[in-house]
Amino acid sequence: MKNSSLFIVLQRMRKPFLVLIITYTIAITGLLVIDGVDNNGNPYHMSIFDAFYFITYTATTIGFGETPYEFTYAQRIWVSASIYITVLGWFYAVGTLVSLLQDKLFIREIKRTKFKRQVESIKEKFIIILGYNQITNEIVNRAIEQGIRAVIIEKDETKANEAILENFTPTVPVLVADAHSAWAIEYAGIKSKYCKGLVSLFEDDSLNLRIALTSKLLNPYVKLVVKSTTKNHSDNLKDLDVEIVANPFSIISSEISMALTAPNLLKLEKWIYRMEDLNASLPLFPKGKYIICGYGRMGQHIYKRLKYYNIEAQFVEIDRGKGRSFTSNDFMHITYGNADDKDLLQEVGIEDAVAIISATNDDTTNLSVLATAKKLNPKIMTIARENEMEDFSIFKSAKIDHIFMPSRILINKTTNALINPLSDKFIRLMSKEDDKWASSLVRDLSSKIDEFPLLKEISIDKKNAFMVYEAIDKKEEITLKLFTRSLYNRDKENNIIPLLLQRGEEYILLPSLEEKIEKNDAILFACDENAQSDIEYICQNIYEFYYALTGKEKSTIFKKD
Repeated sequence: MKNSSLFIVLQRMRKPFLVLIITYTIAITGLLVIDGVDNNGNPYHMSIFDAFYFITYTATTIGFGETPYEFTYAQRIWVSASIYITVLGWFYAVGTLVSLLQDKLFIREIKRTKFKRQVESIKEKFIIILGYNQITNEIVNRAIEQGIRAVIIEKDETKANEAILENFTPTVPVLVADAHSAWAIEYAGIKSKYCKGLVSLFEDDSLNLRIALTSKLLNPYVKLVVKSTTKNHSDNLKDLDVEIVANPFSIISSEISMALTAPNLLKLEKWIYRMEDLNASLPLFPKGKYIICGYGRMGQHIYKRLKYYNIEAQFVEIDRGKGRSFTSNDFMHITYGNADDKDLLQEVGIEDAVAIISATNDDTTNLSVLATAKKLNPKIMTIARENEMEDFSIFKSAKIDHIFMPSRILINKTTNALINPLSDKFIRLMSKEDDKWASSLVRDLSSKIDEFPLLKEISIDKKNAFMVYEAIDKKEEITLKLFTRSLYNRDKENNIIPLLLQRGEEYILLPSLEEKIEKNDAILFACDENAQSDIEYICQNIYEFYYALTGKEKSTIFKKD
């Protein structure tokens, strides 16, 4: 009640209400006491209703005349005084009301109440997004494309208004509040059975940790996607049972590792993230000397990965305060100075280096460094960190060999983990395979489907695959081969490759088409558009399911209880 809009109204309008009550009471009492006369000249005292009725329209200056009889001079004198008293009371009340309607606190509480009602009205899956920027804007759009609603909490009112003006369809409720506030997260519906997850991607790792702790206390079963850029915070998040810890710099170093040892794995990952097709050139990284410009979080992750593969790496850092976490041997690999200085780059051996990585948090610096390096060594491979998403065209125009964008990585990781969890799990499992395995899968996908296959996730449950679920319940033997049947011609097979099958806590990578399906299995397919449509019909349409199962048309089959 303390911060509710109703309480604010009662608190602010208390005095005006009292003033109106007192002025009306005085005016009405006077009319009740003063003697009047009726049409026959007999003494007459007004009833309380007549007095209230007269003062009501007189105080508001409407004026319907004297009622029920013509007033005496004493009554008229009293009415004249009452008009001034009551009208002033109304002016005070109306002025206070206008001031209240412009009060920021009151407006904020009205918006919060509206927000809460909007969230409570959502009766479908939704995710809570903390903070609004380019990254979360893209996450919201991708969620909506997949039929998942979104709710936003943003501290900055300007950014919150930008989210409102974005005019998402369906509407995305926006709350102006601190993202770490427990009441705000609760208002956003974290306890709702429709809440699919919460996303916290702030730059401040401590803030993300605090939000994760608050969210788990409010709802220990909610799925969290939390950004972390240090090992310590990542470990703390895992101790809180945070399901998805997104470390963009760790992902970047992992991608470099794949590019060095298994480029086809990186090709598969880029395909899953819808960044490139399977015909794209392999992202090959040469082995030799690497120069890393910027001893930050990204630079440190890359250095550790290169060191693991015994690849020589040389740091260039402008801030002499950095590098203290190095051991004495590693410290020898840091050269301090401006990385876009020609003399400095020549000093660290730019002519002999096979690649230069510009990993600072300033896009202008990154572009300048690589331009200078390219002049000194035209054959060197250039790798850049891109910080701002809107500058993508500039980096492409610079003809940089490879671009890492932490913000884009966060978008891909978050949307995959929340919206396409099997795709996210497939990426993690396939990263343990070798390049030969990945090359074979790329070849199969390209030849059997096309260069840009679609991904389809299905769950064998009553909601998403009722026909398959009920058939299994009736002891029918159903295999993955069922989903290859073309609904146009059962003798033909659709272009489908099963990538992953989840059965409880067990995961089967590239399961055979002869694999039997069990209730509550979850399956990830790679397929084309026709196959994607057929899979949906087989799962939910009684006639299409029967045709795929038997090859015959049937008007009735398993009936839903």
